[in-house]
Amino acid sequence: MARFVLVHGAFSGAWVWEPVVGELEAAGHRVETFDLPGSGEDRTPVEDVSLDAYAERIRGVLASDPEPAVLVGHSMGGVAITQAAGVARKRIALLVYVSAFMPANGQSLIELTQLPEGEGDQVQANMVVEGDPPVASLEGEGARVACYGNCDEGQVAWATGHMGPQPVVPFTEPVRLADPGADDIPRAYVTCTRDQAIPPALQRRMIRDRGVQAVIEIDTDHSPWLSATGELVAALDRLGRESDAGTLGARDVLLGSLEGE
Repeated sequence: MARFVLVHGAFSGAWVWEPVVGELEAAGHRVETFDLPGSGEDRTPVEDVSLDAYAERIRGVLASDPEPAVLVGHSMGGVAITQAAGVARKRIALLVYVSAFMPANGQSLIELTQLPEGEGDQVQANMVVEGDPPVASLEGEGARVACYGNCDEGQVAWATGHMGPQPVVPFTEPVRLADPGADDIPRAYVTCTRDQAIPPALQRRMIRDRGVQAVIEIDTDHSPWLSATGELVAALDRLGRESDAGTLGARDVLLGSLEGE
């Protein structure tokens, strides 16, 4: 079974993975979650939050166990795991992007949002940026529209009640791969067809541009860990098993909700 290291996205923390952890562990996998610097319960000062700080935090988690991990990033977490791959290549068996930004070397999150396929991004449309260093917030109806369109009222209240401010610097910094060999790590992508934060057209462009071995499609919003927990667990379980068995990419694209399989 696989060792999963799960990396959250912007405005959030390790709490986003709470619905997923138990089910993955019940399937026989080992699962690790944590807060990125300046997120969740972590109290790193805003001025010290950067992509390098994210990568170093992830590298430390990966180094805590000799087994190479399936490293999973949600949303902005995709940028974080890409940067981390450049400093921890040998500790990563597979990179999984869950409705996440998947930049090339030298590309930033903001650059990806400005591509034509990024039009309609409701995070950029609804977040408010203040301060120096700048910090973004995403609250209320804007958060629901951007992230939780397929969640019920209770789920929305729980998630938005946990959301917090997000330092902006990691949005603007381009990925710099210290080890260019990181581009050789196998990649998989879990795309969400109703995503209002990273439009499906942008997800498809990143998949096409970055050379992804396997794609699994879930018909839900930007937060499948909450709105489609079972489908996301099934997708990660399959990817973990195929990575462990060396069969990832035996089929180019794996589509559907995985129900009945």
